[in-house]
Amino acid sequence: MSAEVFDPAELTTITMTPAARAHVRQQLAREGADALRLGITESGCNGYMYELSYLAGTLDAGRFFRFDEVTVVVDDADWALVQGTVIDYVTEGLNSALRFKNPNATAECGCGESFSVTSP
Repeated sequence: MSAEVFDPAELTTITMTPAARAHVRQQLAREGADALRLGITESGCNGYMYELSYLAGTLDAGRFFRFDEVTVVVDDADWALVQGTVIDYVTEGLNSALRFKNPNATAECGCGESFSVTSP
């Protein structure tokens, strides 16, 4: 049996596992990009969906998080929905994907692609 410890300071940032860092680092190199943008769009079966894009050039807006050689950018408008999120990279069978453990989500769809919140 294990227990998770809640640390309110974690809600002021986002976190990336080493597996996610390695994966995103490879993708940034492949795309010739400087950062990964973590965004939110109103969509999916639960109301919100994660939207990832690669950014190149000047990074001048939003919140910046640096993990070794990986930079993640979150637009200020999306911050309330993703603060405290842990980004992981998981492999299940033949499939691999980034997964998000979002403490703000009150419900998620079965595939983990979309989520809902009680109030942003």
